[in-house]
Amino acid sequence: MFRIEQDTQGLLITNPRGYSMFTRLFFGGRRRHDARVAAASGACTGHRALDIASGTGTVAAALADRVGPTGEVVGIDAAREMVDYANAHAGRRPNCRFQQAAAQSLPFEDASFDVVTCTFAMHHIPDTDRAAALAEMFRILKPGGRLLLADMAPTGLHGHLTKLLSRHMDPAEIDIRRYREPLQATGFGQITYAVVPPSTGTLTAVR
Repeated sequence: MFRIEQDTQGLLITNPRGYSMFTRLFFGGRRRHDARVAAASGACTGHRALDIASGTGTVAAALADRVGPTGEVVGIDAAREMVDYANAHAGRRPNCRFQQAAAQSLPFEDASFDVVTCTFAMHHIPDTDRAAALAEMFRILKPGGRLLLADMAPTGLHGHLTKLLSRHMDPAEIDIRRYREPLQATGFGQITYAVVPPSTGTLTAVR
């Protein structure tokens, strides 16, 4: 299906074609789903957005459609294979590019993004590094900027499938609501949980 490898930065998915095929089957097509996630992030025309753990680039592409030609989207992933694939596909948009980097050490200036997203990836970051990753997200957001974290909601059909696929981890790992208190401790406010159909849990917050 798709390959997951352990790295010092966390769990990396290193075969983008297999992952792309899996997610198309899992979501029944990703375009509509990713457009909904991008909308939930609050990204608007002219915004600069960062998609962390961007994978094959589908969420970044949806963000690029929302920010338009006057905006910019940068996707980062710790896996070189994903970055190369995304640049060859979603990176065809003139306002969207991808580079290799990890959430724990973002190579961007303070207060340089309006929106940051991190979808289906927080559980891939080592537990000991997650506070640092949230602090980095806070650092690079502009005052009033918005963060969106997402993972599979632990309910419904997709929740059951995710638990089967993730037998090696505590089911609580995929419940994005577990980051409500860490976000508050980092300095974020206006923290809101919602579900994007069919069953993606999202936690949004404001710097």
